[in-house]
Amino acid sequence: EVQLVESGGGVAQPGGSLRLSCAASGFTFRTYGMSWVRQAPGKGLEWLSRINYDGSTYYVDSVKGRFTISRDNAKNTLYLQLNSLKIEATSMYYCQRDSRAGFWSSGSASAGPRGQGTQVTVSS
Repeated sequence: EVQLVESGGGVAQPGGSLRLSCAASGFTFRTYGMSWVRQAPGKGLEWLSRINYDGSTYYVDSVKGRFTISRDNAKNTLYLQLNSLKIEATSMYYCQRDSRAGFWSSGSASAGPRGQGTQVTVSS
């Protein structure tokens, strides 16, 4: 059974930082592209970043230079470092696996399973 469990969310001040983690199990993690997406209250799902199976990374323009995606294939874990946080970053953050292994993309991809999310609140 595929499981994706996010953690690391919390409350941060504007300009602050958080590091999100996503523990993956039930599939061969190193062969899948992984993404982070978020959903603010009353809004749709927003794609933020992607890391391909080869480690190449891509970001939506609004987070470039502030968010960093990474993966540790030995630990089956995906990360998202959030720096210079803005109030509008307040959302539920989800990690998401591609629908199939070995897919390479420079942007969002066909969505597979998603975790239960971790809440990030940015407030002064």
